Amino acid sequence: MNTTAGVLKNRARRDVFLLQWASFFFLLAGVLAIAYASFITLYGEAYQAIELRKIEHKPPLTDPHLLNLGETIGEIQIPRLGVKAVIVQGDAPQLLDRAVGHLPQTALPGEWGNVALAGHRDRLFRPLRNIRQGDAITLQTSHGSFQYEVQSTFVVPATEIGVLRSSDTKQLTLITCFPFHYIGHAPDRFIVRAREIEPPQN
Repeated sequence: MNTTAGVLKNRARRDVFLLQWASFFFLLAGVLAIAYASFITLYGEAYQAIELRKIEHKPPLTDPHLLNLGETIGEIQIPRLGVKAVIVQGDAPQLLDRAVGHLPQTALPGEWGNVALAGHRDRLFRPLRNIRQGDAITLQTSHGSFQYEVQSTFVVPATEIGVLRSSDTKQLTLITCFPFHYIGHAPDRFIVRAREIEPPQN
């Protein structure tokens, strides 16, 4: 009996020890995850503030040039939603962590065709869940300011690339993951389609 009791006691002690270590491990993992998320958020906000300030004081360009990945193109503004964010060339994950990305195979603002911009649903493009037809969008670049009006919104599978197809008009396509509150890699994409319009006359 004493031997059996001793074995059970040792097992209980071992189980408590393992439970304590498991609790410590998950607590540490949670703290590190929060710290990482906070760092990414603060880094993104700092990047946005610095780059937006640069854009405001950057002289206009007169000659086109090839854009490098990560190079700042300009900024996007959606006044009704309070969106004001830097646009960079490229859509790599590390770029979308801090800015809205221009898909390189699509037109640039002011050109004929389809200007496609992507952003994270849990960061800069989260307000798109409240966008509606008729909303105004402005793309401000070193080559000028371009005004767009939202025509429609719709959802497509993540594998659908038809939304990037070129156009014989000047249009804008915004892309973000959907559903907005999905945990993990979302299966769909939320699409905002807008057309370029003449700026209002003062």
